Formats: sequence, C-alpha cells, structure tokens
Amino acid sequence: MRAVLGTDEKTLLTEAVEADLRSRGVEVILVGPPAGEEIGWAEVGRRVGEAVAAGAVDFGVVFCWTGTGVSIAANKVKGVRAALCADAETAAGARCWNDANVLVMSLRTTSVALAGEMLDAWFATEADPAQAESIALLESGR
Repeated sequence: MRAVLGTDEKTLLTEAVEADLRSRGVEVILVGPPAGEEIGWAEVGRRVGEAVAAGAVDFGVVFCWTGTGVSIAANKVKGVRAALCADAETAAGARCWNDANVLVMSLRTTSVALAGEMLDAWFATEADPAQAESIALLESGR
C-alpha cells in the first residue's frame, strides 16, 4: 500500500503520522517540508490530490494549520474526496459514507494520540457500497 503525505509545515504531528503509516507497512511519499521542499499549503493540497487522482498512491494524508485550506485545494482535483477530520468517528464516517481518499488533519487541533485514533478508524473502515450512487453524484460535479 502506498500513501502520499503532505504538509506545509513539518511538525511533531506530521513526523508521528509518517512513522505510524510506515509502521503499518505503508510506503510513504512525502510532499512539502518533510521532503525538503518550501511550498505553500495550496500547492501541498493540489499535489497530494493529484497523486491520489492519478492512482500513484492508494490514499493521501494532508495537513495545514486549520486543515481547511489543504482540503479545499485537494478537492479541486477531480476524483479526490478529501475529508477534514477532527476525530476517529468522523474519519470512519468519511471512509464509510463518502469513500474519502484523502484524510485531512489540522496541525493546530490534532494531537499525536488523536491522529493515531483517526488512522486506526481510517484503516478499519471500508466504503459502504450502498453509498455508490451518492459518490457518483459527487464525482459528476452535479
């Protein structure tokens, strides 16, 4: 399994999430400061979204101060369903009901422990096939 992890600011949280993903056997591709790049949040969100939409990775994880900016930027890429999550239940719901393919976290409000709980929920939850029609509507842009 492969994931792209992007952030506009390398922090203890982003390093912990990267380590968590690797401990789960996920190959992690880095975007932004963790990769030694100086880029802003909009570019980080776009590049994470493009990697997911192109099928270069199975999913993405992206961060910015609030999480809102990178969510918007990633969701501008066709085929991306980025979900800003604040807890494990929201992460599970995003996977189940929205077939989210990018997990978004706030650098300001997410603790390392909370991020681990969200990742547990993300990996434990599959998309609900009954939601396929709603997902198709999202993808059609209507």
